[in-house]
Amino acid sequence: MISRKNVLTLGLVVLASFVIYLGWSYLTSGFGFPLDDAWIHQTYARNFGEKYQWSFLIDAPSGGSTGPLWGMLIALLYLLKIPSLWGTYFIGFLILWGTAIAGSVLFEKLSPQNKPYTLIAGVLIAVEWHIVWSALSGMETILLIFLALVFFCWLIDKKDNWWIPGMLIGISVWVRPDGLTLLGPALMSLVLRSYPLKKVLKKALAFAAGALLFFGPYILFNWFVSGDVWPNTFYAKQAEYEVLRQTVIFNRYLKVGMQFITGAGILLLPGMIVEIKDQIQSKNWEATAVFIWMAGYIGLYAWRLPVTYQHGRYIIPAMPIGFLFGLSGLIKWTDIKAEKIWRRVISGAWVVSAIIVAVSFWIYGARAYALDVAVIETEMVRTARWIEENTHKNALIAAHDIGALGYFAERNIVDLAGLITPDVIPFIRNEEKLAEYLDQKQVDYLVTFPSWYSNLTEGLAPVYQSGGDFAIGFGMDSMAVYEWK
Repeated sequence: MISRKNVLTLGLVVLASFVIYLGWSYLTSGFGFPLDDAWIHQTYARNFGEKYQWSFLIDAPSGGSTGPLWGMLIALLYLLKIPSLWGTYFIGFLILWGTAIAGSVLFEKLSPQNKPYTLIAGVLIAVEWHIVWSALSGMETILLIFLALVFFCWLIDKKDNWWIPGMLIGISVWVRPDGLTLLGPALMSLVLRSYPLKKVLKKALAFAAGALLFFGPYILFNWFVSGDVWPNTFYAKQAEYEVLRQTVIFNRYLKVGMQFITGAGILLLPGMIVEIKDQIQSKNWEATAVFIWMAGYIGLYAWRLPVTYQHGRYIIPAMPIGFLFGLSGLIKWTDIKAEKIWRRVISGAWVVSAIIVAVSFWIYGARAYALDVAVIETEMVRTARWIEENTHKNALIAAHDIGALGYFAERNIVDLAGLITPDVIPFIRNEEKLAEYLDQKQVDYLVTFPSWYSNLTEGLAPVYQSGGDFAIGFGMDSMAVYEWK
């Protein structure tokens, strides 16, 4: 078990990460979130906490939230009248702290001989820039990471109470549908354990009961709010980026997987190979199942949603496993007291380089986070506030990014991304049919980046343009508002 001193140390490291990231954000453009989607969660949470209804638009239940449990957690802030922005930061702080602790515990269980280095493993989780970014993003990603690490701690410990992993998987699906992927390592472990058939069936039944306790209500919840077993986001994102699935799957896997090595991962990759080889040779099939899950998780996104924007945020839940495997392998291979001088030199250089890269990207991540927040604040939030101040309260707005618009402007919305307007999913990339749909709905305004919908905006003069400087720095144009023709 991790000591109390190490727990407190990890808390201080997480606090340092938050101070650096939020401080950089404040000096750049102020406080906020690095994703417009975070404002979608805030809108659902506000309506749930204040109006007691699961909806993005008042009195219109919808399945536009991928992680209802995350939204319900944030809704407590609105119910208890706690400032939502800082309350969400605090929730992220607590979960990242718990994630660092869970990472330390899992690291020790992976390789008990590395027990003296468990604090280092926790610190790595607490400063790795992808993970810190996700903890401050206002998104559900960090909660899924925490649940996955707790699940893997149980798995590698080879506990016998199978209802617990079932419940963890059921809960994780409420956070993201991706939680269902944890079924793979659970079933692999169940099959490979030396249980007699009768006991396998008994354990499988306990596992299924634990999972269905939460998964069953999740299905019913989605059916009630959207008329389907999955949220609208499950289908909308895949439809929007279908064109990206036309390349070779191997190339897509490399492209998506590259996000893992943007940072300390590049130097932990050789250690990851060392570690999985050692786990297979020692026939530690539970640890092997964890590694297969990580590789499969990345493969799933390479197959169905091969996007790399926003620092590969969709595969961030798999990254901590790679980091822990990589660190364990690095420690096993390096030996600064080795008799052979070449091994001492390589070991020392590898360790020092890994530390320098991890710290450098910790700081780089703070800058990336601040710029991401700045783009959202000066484009989406600024435009939403203009809509709120300059349009009629009954105006119907068509937009692709609906988060800040729904939260700050509180207007009726036609969602071009299909999250709360699933009608558009079949023709989500067909601008001619989208135009017909907007005409049919008698839309008053179109809000978008002009380059995203060049046909829809052709011939239209903007009545407002954000004029933000940060989006231009990323090669984007400014968000604009058009009166729909």
